[in-house]
Amino acid sequence: MTNLESYRALALQVTCHAVNQTNDARSLMQNSINRLAQQIAASIAFIGFDCRLIVLPEYFLTGFPMGDSLLGWAEKACIEMAGAEYEALGKIAQKHKIFLAGNAYEVDPNFPGLYFQTCFIIDPSGSIILRYRRLNSLFAPTPHDVWDKYLDCYGLEGVFPVAKTEIGNLAALASEEILYPEVARCLAMRGAEIFVHSTSEVYNKNLTPKDAAKITRAVENMAYVVSANTAGIANIAIPIASADGGSKIIDHRGIVLAETGAGESMTAFAEIDLVALRRDRRRPGLNNLLSRQRFELYAESYQQSHFYPANTMLETEVDRKHFLQTQQATIERLAKLGII
Repeated sequence: MTNLESYRALALQVTCHAVNQTNDARSLMQNSINRLAQQIAASIAFIGFDCRLIVLPEYFLTGFPMGDSLLGWAEKACIEMAGAEYEALGKIAQKHKIFLAGNAYEVDPNFPGLYFQTCFIIDPSGSIILRYRRLNSLFAPTPHDVWDKYLDCYGLEGVFPVAKTEIGNLAALASEEILYPEVARCLAMRGAEIFVHSTSEVYNKNLTPKDAAKITRAVENMAYVVSANTAGIANIAIPIASADGGSKIIDHRGIVLAETGAGESMTAFAEIDLVALRRDRRRPGLNNLLSRQRFELYAESYQQSHFYPANTMLETEVDRKHFLQTQQATIERLAKLGII
């Protein structure tokens, strides 16, 4: 494996064709993959064959559940860990010799009746080299909800995976988790250099919390952020352009290298300069924030604090009311303690 000094990455902004209102979700998902195959081929032809990393938006194959039960959404829209959809995406990566990152809802035989929102990275051989399950979600199961069993199955490195590749050390952040600095930090602790961020979010002329967080995560971890947003979500009641635009690439200094407006677009591409990143990470001085971290200062406070509880979905079957009920109970408990 020859490590590259630099290459181009693309945050590919495409429309999500939701499967909520169809009885044939698998066909709709395959149609989305077929469109992607054409869009990726054309994008690489335009950008150049040094485009080695392409990031797709959040839940680009399905959209998100609206009114579906946990089991109903699992059956309709969730893909298997070695399913046909991954195989088809793997063929695209293999054909173009790229690393392909994205986000999908996925079932896991270790956790029957549940599903996880999963960020994945496929390498140029077509193999999945990274599988990250979203840890913070208000309306979907997470590894934290089945924490003890999840650690037994996958260990802590499976919770915070980093793929060390010829294009750098890759890690994934899911959508809203860009707002949770601890997630990115735990990945940076394990060597992450490039965060692939699949998202579906409001795009605004004003600085949004998520856009501010993207710059912050890049600066505080001295890492690139490749953030791909949806170009709208079709086939649902919510207006299509509610989550549309602003895909971008930010370097380790917090500089926005490329950004696109609304609509389907491949214009959010930029150079990933690994030599410059690694040089800055190894240069002593005030700006080397990563080397100046004193984690021991904070470890005990984290250890003593208990906010949203773990393992709430470990033993019993739950419905969607569970998520808001658990959050409300957490708020009430923290209020009684005088914390919030």
